[in-house]
Amino acid sequence: MLGWAMTFLVIALVAGVFGFFGIVSTAVGIAKILFFVFLIMFVVSLIFGRRQRF
Repeated sequence: MLGWAMTFLVIALVAGVFGFFGIVSTAVGIAKILFFVFLIMFVVSLIFGRRQRF
């Protein structure tokens, strides 16, 4: 998930260099959403991973 967020961030940076500002805003929006989904999944896995299993 974090890899996809980084991919869209790189796409946004490259598109920004070449002046495709519509693609930049879309790619940055997707990258932000994926990053926050990754963060939520990471926190949930930390919480549930610390449980003791009997």
